[in-house]
Amino acid sequence: MRPFSRPLQRTLFPAALAGALLLGVQAAPAADEEAPKGPAVTVLKAAKSCFSDIVEATGTIIAREETAVRPERPGLKVTELMAEAGDTITAGQVLARLALPEGGTLQVTAPVAGVIASSTAQIGAPASAKGEALFSIVARSEYDLVGLVSTSDIRKLANNQQASVRIVGAGDIDGKVRRIGPTVEPNIQQGMVYIGIATPRRLLLNSSARALIKVGQSCNVAVPLTSVQYSQAGTVVQVIRRNRVETKRVETGLMAGGQVEVREGLNEGDIVVVRAGALLREGDPVRPAMASAEKK
Repeated sequence: MRPFSRPLQRTLFPAALAGALLLGVQAAPAADEEAPKGPAVTVLKAAKSCFSDIVEATGTIIAREETAVRPERPGLKVTELMAEAGDTITAGQVLARLALPEGGTLQVTAPVAGVIASSTAQIGAPASAKGEALFSIVARSEYDLVGLVSTSDIRKLANNQQASVRIVGAGDIDGKVRRIGPTVEPNIQQGMVYIGIATPRRLLLNSSARALIKVGQSCNVAVPLTSVQYSQAGTVVQVIRRNRVETKRVETGLMAGGQVEVREGLNEGDIVVVRAGALLREGDPVRPAMASAEKK
């Protein structure tokens, strides 16, 4: 048996080497086929998010209840002022002193706590029960935003819904829906809503204001607005599966902060193209890159 060992090794080794080389050549195309091809696209995983349903109302600020302060008798004259427009006052607080015709003085007090919205009182000026009110008080510092809302949104409103009221020159103040008007303005097809505001700050009556009323909340899969395309085929979002583009029809809902709610058509965890474009078509090969990785 020994004489045959060396020739057998010489015969088998070249054959084995050739086979290994052949296998290597054949395996390369398979690896190339699995490698991502096509353009690089930024993607992210679709995640759930909650959206607030907001109704907008625009209008003006009024006093919910305005109390006029006058003396009860004629022939008086203002001799001293203890308060002026813009002051926050308490019930019973002395606002002014008036001189009586027969001598002596009369004190004018606030019948209710609140903010003095306006005052006509001037030292030396006459004061009477039939003249202009010396002081006008926003009772209890309670205001209303009287706003207009589109008819399509009125049905969403209900008393006690929370609102954020932005007043020109005064910033944002919390409010609450207090009353919903029973009719619609026929010329503009908008209804009226009264949003109550209670604040110690003095608000300028008749100021322009806007309210954002939270009427509900919806939690679903969310994607960037840039991921959504609108076409004759409907609303679509492009997703990536096995490094290829798939186009999915979706039903969108609420929008906020550059995100859009997707009520149907996507699942949590789907890989979504961040910036969908007309250049990407169904079945196109792509090289996906996660958006979070790009930011880092």
